[in-house]
Amino acid sequence: MKLRIPTYGLIALLLLISFSLSAQKEVRQNVRKGNKAYSEQKYSEAVRFYQQAIKINPQSKEANFNLSNAFYRQNEWDKSIEQMNRYLMIEKEDPIKMASAWHNIGNALLHKKEVEKAIEAYKNALRINPDDEETRYNLAVAQKMLKDQQDKRDNQDQNNQQQQQQQQQQNQDQQQQQQPPQDKKEKRPEEQNAPEQMSRDNARQLLQAIEQDEKETQEKVQQIKAQEREKQAQENRRQNKDW
Repeated sequence: MKLRIPTYGLIALLLLISFSLSAQKEVRQNVRKGNKAYSEQKYSEAVRFYQQAIKINPQSKEANFNLSNAFYRQNEWDKSIEQMNRYLMIEKEDPIKMASAWHNIGNALLHKKEVEKAIEAYKNALRINPDDEETRYNLAVAQKMLKDQQDKRDNQDQNNQQQQQQQQQQNQDQQQQQQPPQDKKEKRPEEQNAPEQMSRDNARQLLQAIEQDEKETQEKVQQIKAQEREKQAQENRRQNKDW
């Protein structure tokens, strides 16, 4: 049994094939024009041709990859990274190209000073292609940059801590210098000696009281002695009388 294709169906199929071939041809032409402009460092023109190719065929690997590089050459790091990520969503077969894509993403991130992300991108590239010495070198450079940044932050933190301590010390010194006058008056030596002066007064009063007591005691003793002498004289007088 033979399969019969209707005439109109055959025509549509031929038109579809013709359109597809024409589209592929146009994509290739735009990519070639983009590559020519790129080699002449006409990066804005190259971007336009690559975008036209992608508009016709969004799955064009070469157009997506080269568009990312054209953005990179114009220092449009975010666009370059975004476009290369799109390429990685398409490319699933060529490990060398995939590793190159991660390498380029790492370079763009390094330009953005996102060093830690760049390091991870380089590592992704080396996981796919461990023999890429250029990527290995860029990874070492990024790791050195990260270490320098960390050392700089540590030094800044240490300097900030020292400045804070110095500021605190200055504030304490100013507070001591700005204390109220009564505080200073309380620390004057002459007033610190006031309790000692009061002790001498008390001692003088106590001494005077002791001297007064001794005087009164002596007067009493003299009175007693006088009484005893008078009594003895009376006894003597009685003895003499009694002779």
